[in-house]
Amino acid sequence: MTVSRNQKNVIVTGSAGFIGFHTAMRLLREGYAVIGIDNVNAYYSQKLKRDRLAHLAGMPGWTFHETDLTDRERIAELVRVTDPHCVVHLAAQAGVRWSIENPWAYLDANLTGFLSILEACRHQGRGHLVYASSSSVYGANTKLPFAVGDTVDHPISLYAATKKANELMAHTYSHLYGLPTTGLRFFTVYGPWGRPDMAMWKFTAAMIAGTPIELYNHGQMKRDFTYVDDVVESITRLVERPATPDPDWSGDAPNPATSKAPWRVYNIGNHTPVEVRYVLELLEKLVGRKTEIRLVGMQPGDVPATFADVEALTQAVDFKPSTPIETGVKNFVEWYRRYHGV
Repeated sequence: MTVSRNQKNVIVTGSAGFIGFHTAMRLLREGYAVIGIDNVNAYYSQKLKRDRLAHLAGMPGWTFHETDLTDRERIAELVRVTDPHCVVHLAAQAGVRWSIENPWAYLDANLTGFLSILEACRHQGRGHLVYASSSSVYGANTKLPFAVGDTVDHPISLYAATKKANELMAHTYSHLYGLPTTGLRFFTVYGPWGRPDMAMWKFTAAMIAGTPIELYNHGQMKRDFTYVDDVVESITRLVERPATPDPDWSGDAPNPATSKAPWRVYNIGNHTPVEVRYVLELLEKLVGRKTEIRLVGMQPGDVPATFADVEALTQAVDFKPSTPIETGVKNFVEWYRRYHGV
């Protein structure tokens, strides 16, 4: 196993995934040594995951281990030997709707796998854990924008419940062992190398194939679409900002976003909700093809709108995601055409 002595080592789990791939690429370009971990499962195209890994292969400072997070002894060994400056934990079983049909997959990946990471990090005795949470933790909340100071006690999908559980598990380890943990609530991330199960890819593929597109909630949906480069910028800045205790935190009036332990959560969103219908119109113009739309009802576990309050993130790292949806969609379509040769 290659371990850097002249660079800061960062472990990135889920490095064959969408956000993990972009994060690993950015950290390598910033001069970190990156140790990628991924089990390259078949939730979606394994070819796409292998193609992402092929772009990372050969980059200075990159090593990769095809390992499942539930193999806790292997994970503990990787953390012990590499002694990372930071662990960026982005591996998870994603998908709100899939969690309704396949609940056990979420127990293994999102809870058991996360515990493997927590245990490995606390035995390391130093470093910083940055991990992926989700905007889905806001669940049944209807006050917009969603703020990290809001309570998140009413999840409406098992996926959301596992992400809320991750935040609670992280807090426990921050409290018991002084492990700095930073949770990132991602809002509808999109961009080049994205996931085939998400709207941007599904809409584009349907347009090119000439097949109908379903719009949920009868087309009345808004999402805080967040461009992947902005997400990666946020992660990269937070890698060097370990969570610290909040000196003003009080158990009499507990702030849900901070703690007397070194624990934090941040929204990572574009703070600009966009109608899904508008995204569809942008895609039609860029692809050059109209599509048949079928209006269907709200799907189980879904919410009509998301909207991120990112004030806490801006205060912490002097940055807020701001890529216009028009720019991001254009970049995605151009990449999609190149990748598929269409």
